[in-house]
This record gives sequence, structure tokens and C-alpha cells, in this order.
Amino acid sequence: MPRMPVMQAVVEVLASEGVDTVFGCPGAAILPLYQAMRSHGGIEHLVVRHEEGATHMADGWARTTGNVGVAIGTSGPAGTNMITGLYTAQADSIPILCITGQAVSSKLHQEAFQAVDIVEIAKPVTKWAVQVKEAAQAPWIFREAFRIARSGRPGPVLVDLPLDVQKQEIEWDSGIDCPLPVPVVTPHLPRVERALDLLLAAERPLILAGGGVVLSEAADLLREVAERLGVPVQVTLMGKGGFPEEHELFAGMAGIQTSQRWANAAFLEADLVLALGARFGDRHTGELDVYRGDRKFIHVDIEPTQLGRVFGPDLGIVSDVAEFLRALLDSIREPVPDRSPWVKRIGQLRQDLPRREDFDTVPIKAPRVFREINELFGEDTYFVTAIGLYQIWSGQFQRAHKPRHYQVCGQAGPLGWEIPAAIGVKKARPGAEVVGIVGDYSFQFLVEELAVAAQYDVPFVLVMLNNSYLGLIRQAERGYGMDYQVDIAYDGADNVRLMSAYGCTGTRVTEPADIRPSLAWAREEAERTRRPVLVEVLIERTENAAMGTSLANVVEFEEV
Repeated sequence: MPRMPVMQAVVEVLASEGVDTVFGCPGAAILPLYQAMRSHGGIEHLVVRHEEGATHMADGWARTTGNVGVAIGTSGPAGTNMITGLYTAQADSIPILCITGQAVSSKLHQEAFQAVDIVEIAKPVTKWAVQVKEAAQAPWIFREAFRIARSGRPGPVLVDLPLDVQKQEIEWDSGIDCPLPVPVVTPHLPRVERALDLLLAAERPLILAGGGVVLSEAADLLREVAERLGVPVQVTLMGKGGFPEEHELFAGMAGIQTSQRWANAAFLEADLVLALGARFGDRHTGELDVYRGDRKFIHVDIEPTQLGRVFGPDLGIVSDVAEFLRALLDSIREPVPDRSPWVKRIGQLRQDLPRREDFDTVPIKAPRVFREINELFGEDTYFVTAIGLYQIWSGQFQRAHKPRHYQVCGQAGPLGWEIPAAIGVKKARPGAEVVGIVGDYSFQFLVEELAVAAQYDVPFVLVMLNNSYLGLIRQAERGYGMDYQVDIAYDGADNVRLMSAYGCTGTRVTEPADIRPSLAWAREEAERTRRPVLVEVLIERTENAAMGTSLANVVEFEEV
């Protein structure tokens, strides 16, 4: 067996696992790994400005490719800065690997410089956090890290590397090595048959496509099942793009924030819901007594502990979503019930309960911005959006056509996620058009990662909805369950000038008629300069995001 530096073996493991791009911040405690990557030459590395940014870049890369994204940091505060990114990936079931340097093993108990127990810190927000104590374990631990990240409900892992361990040599032959197998979770067939019985017996069934549809690459299977059974399909925020929105069976998105009026109405009329890889998040369900009503629920999830976490379903099935849909297709026997009256009813609701997008007023209203985005950018565009009112508007108005083309940090909601995530998406798909939807406040977080995009020629378009406010406005008036008002003016940074400070460009829009030409200019300018380009749209300060506490009481603040 040949001998080699242990970090060389680790780099060969990374490459064989399909990693071609990593994001990180070099430092003394992780230099042996960097030296090995430099010698290998097959993995591109982007130097970030903040370790949290590295995790979000790896996150965006992973969401787009379906593979495990990799972020690297030095010891101590580098690892602690990565915790937000680990939590974000865990919350949204995204497989990423964080690699941290560590002080030498003999100093860990002496409070040495930047020696922190990052393994214990990271455990609550990872599937696995481990420190390599013996050099010979390193390649095997990394193999297991990739398997754990991919297995079952995907998620983040962390591997901590003491400096002395990194400097050793081991026996390793990469020519006879390969990734560890990932177990396939298949459903118990009697439960599949029971699910089919319930679907066939229902008069007004719905399929609820969650993020699990996207993660299991099950969009085509979902469409086939929906068409075979004639069952309409709704999506959650994480499942957006998992079913074509122009399809006759598309039934919108229900919820108390990211939703449509007609979709909420359709959900409330349904008598059975087949939930595929969905968590029943509180901003989707709202008040559970209204959400559950008298309808039956079938819950399919690859993670057993998700079943019954929010409420007990009528039928729970542990399975990969794609495997369940394959088994369901195999179980279908003709004829199936005629669902055309139910499908027509949902189409009528869509026609009768729209929301306006055609505003010509000044200040600009948010729905108009998304109308222009929807009409200009094609179905192959990758969209990235983070947390705040602009995420809510995006969920309500923005169309998504394909899986993995709508990237959103759903549960954790870290401010500033969208810029580094957009870098990760663009590195994953260099030839694709990438558009980030940002808010004026969130933009200020991790804005320094624009320098990374400028340094490495990573172009994309940023569309900012700037209402010049910090936080959510007049919550007490919305009935969102808060007993106080937030009305804090934000002083309004010169965001276009801020872009130029990082070698990027931008423009500000105040008139509705200027939105489309500005977006068209930005997409051309991004390709010409190979840099991010900002279109800052000044919108009204009192926004019209329809929200509520239950599916039955979402309040509209605009004429519809």
C-alpha cells in the first residue's frame, strides 16, 4: 500500500465524491489541507470574506447540483462563524460538509489559541460532527461524512482536523477506493396500497409537494402520478419548481404567508391531502385546527421522526419520495375516478380569486416587480431569495418552472444568505442565468461576498426591493398574532455606490415603466463585466403582503 500525506488522501476523497469547487478561508490551522488541494489541482477554491459566507456558497452549490457542498475554515472563530450556515442547511435538508482546522491535539485541554470544542458546538445543527483523532481514520471519516450527508433526510456534517493529525502520512491507495453506498429507503407496500385506496376514495384530493420532491429528483414521477390519477398538486415554498405552474393540475401554494388566495380556498375545500416530503412548517399551516379540518392526511417522508411531529397523520409512510411514487404508479389499476369536476373547480377558484400585479402607481408596488421578473426571465433561470417581505412576495407572485431552479432559505432564514448562495449557484451552473432577489436590509449582511464574485468573475443579477424600512411594518394591524407595532425608518444606504465599492455596478428604479428596461440592461451588463449587477427598485413603504394566522383569515390589503 503506498504512503502519502493524509491530507492528500482526503483531497482525493473529495474529488472522487464529485466535489469540483469548494469555498473557504485559509489559515494556519488548516494549511496542510490547502497545500494538498494545491498539489492536486482538480478542485477550484474560492477565498471568501467571511466563513458564514462560505457555508452559504456551499449551500447554494449543493441545492443546485444535488451533491454535497464543501466549506472550509480555520480553527476557533472560523468554525463558530459557520454555525449559522450549518443550521440553515440542516433546517432545509441540504447536504454540506464543513471542514475546520484545529489546534494540535496536545493543546486542546490547555485553552490554546483558537482551540474551541467545535464538535460539541456543531452537534445540535448537524447530522454528524466529528474530530479526527488518528490520521489513518481521516479518509474513512470523510467517506462516512459524505454518506451521512446524503443518506435519509440530507443534511450538514462537520469534520474537525487537529493540525498535528493533518501533518502525518498514512497508507492509502485511491486507485482501489470509491464512495460508500447510500441506502435506498423504499416504502412498505401495504402502506402504499392503503394510500392508493384513500386517494381513490377521496372526492377532492390534493397532492402537497414539499422539498422532498426536489431533493429526491421526483418531479417527473410526481407529474406522472398526478396525471394518471387526475389529482391536483400544490407546492410548499421548498417544493416550488417541483411541479409546472402552467399545468392544468397545478393548484398553487397554500399558507399564511407565501400563498395565493385561490390556493388557500382550494386547500380548504380538499377532503384528503397526500403530503410528499413536507414538514408542515408553521408558516405553511397556520392554525392547525383550520389546516387539518375534517380532511384526511397521508404523510410520506424519508425521515421517520418527521411523521407525527406537527400532528398525527391518518397514514404515515417512511420512504424516499421517488421510491414511493414509483411504487404508487405500479399499484394503480384502471379505471380511476373522474376528477374533472374538482380540477375545474380549482381552475374556477384561480380565475375568481386572483391578486393584482398590474399596478402603475408610484411608489412602485412589489407585485409589479415580480410581474416584470416573470415576463422577462426564462424558465431556465435560477432564482435565489432569502428572508423577509421580499421572500413572501416572491412566494406569492414569482413563478418557478423547474426543480432546483428556485433556491430559498426556508426555515432558518439567515439575513444575507442570498448573495453567497447566488455565488454557489452560479459556480454550480456557470452557463446559466442566476438572479438574486434581495431586500434593502438583508443586502447589508454578507455584502462583502460581492468581492468574491468580482474576484472570480461570477456574474449574476440582483433585484432589490427597497421599502426603506427595517423589519416588518405595523404587525398589529395585520392580525399576524403580534401585539406591538414596528415602525422603524431605515436610513437607506446608497446601495448602487456600495456595489461600486466592490467592483460591481447597479442602477436605481423609481418608475414602473423603467423596471423591465433596467432588468434587461442588468442581465447584459452582468455578462459584459462578469460581475454582479444590482437593480434597486424603490417600492412603497407600507407594503401589501397578505398574511394572517390561518388559511381562512389571510387579509388582502389591495383591491383584487
